[in-house]
Amino acid sequence: MSTNGYPLTPAAPPERDLFALAGEHARPQHRYWLHGLLLAVTLLTTTVVGVGMQRGFAQETPFDFDSSISLYARLLHNPAILLGGLPFSLTLLAVLLAHEFGHYIAARYYNVDVTLPFFIPAPTLIGTLGAFIRIRSAILSKRSLFDIGVAGPLAGFGLLLLPLAVGVSLSKVIPGIAARGDLIFGTPLILRLFEWIQFPGVNPSDIYLHPVARAAWVGCLATAINLLPIGQLDGGHILYAFLGERTKYLSRVFLAALVPMGFFFAYSWLVWAVLLLIFGMRHPAIFDPAPIGRTRSWLGLLALLVLVLSFTAAPVRIPGL
Repeated sequence: MSTNGYPLTPAAPPERDLFALAGEHARPQHRYWLHGLLLAVTLLTTTVVGVGMQRGFAQETPFDFDSSISLYARLLHNPAILLGGLPFSLTLLAVLLAHEFGHYIAARYYNVDVTLPFFIPAPTLIGTLGAFIRIRSAILSKRSLFDIGVAGPLAGFGLLLLPLAVGVSLSKVIPGIAARGDLIFGTPLILRLFEWIQFPGVNPSDIYLHPVARAAWVGCLATAINLLPIGQLDGGHILYAFLGERTKYLSRVFLAALVPMGFFFAYSWLVWAVLLLIFGMRHPAIFDPAPIGRTRSWLGLLALLVLVLSFTAAPVRIPGL
């Protein structure tokens, strides 16, 4: 085994041995009950939102978040109403699971100590604040950092393509539907491509997305945010694998760019700027002179393409603002 990160043989990545040494101590046990409970509650909260989306879609009225929240009071009397929300919730959770297990499997390949995904149920527009995994041991090489960072977004994006296509095919053309709601949702390039195929010449503001397509839209948004080249986001890890410590300066530039985006496109970018500034800017140093390699360079370009296809400058905005 080499201690400087260079491989001795192509068949035995030294990172795996390095991580095995770093993780020889007893690893904490997984709290399966907690992961399962959070997943179950998140399934409930996202399904309730899905019920509201499905009802609005069937009645051809804009999605009403307040009415979705009121559905909780009806669950005890008629839990069967949840069935209508499953297309949205199961699609969304599948995309989020694919993203997190992409990270998880890549981390376990390199013997990095990592938790199973933690889901965060919340009474939000989508019924959740997403999911995350905790890495509990050091990452010692740029190649393993890159692989762990890029695996999540590519896995999640790859899984959402089919439900996005199916959901768009189930969508409707209702003139002016976007302007009739309390919120206007942005259209990432990959969604616009599928809409153009299914509804050529139709304005995106006239397309009422089916809940399955809306769940895939959420997956696009999560993918785009995670791929931003900032700090400890997946995009920050990918950039660090290429540029090392220089990434901290670029992270500040990209973080600063969120501020004008918040004023010109969507105020939510200001929230993200503050959160990232407080919690996500510091990146652990990795001392590894090994080159990243041609294959990973191409994967980095693929991740950039995924960011471009998933990104929308105004994910959610209020009509007239």
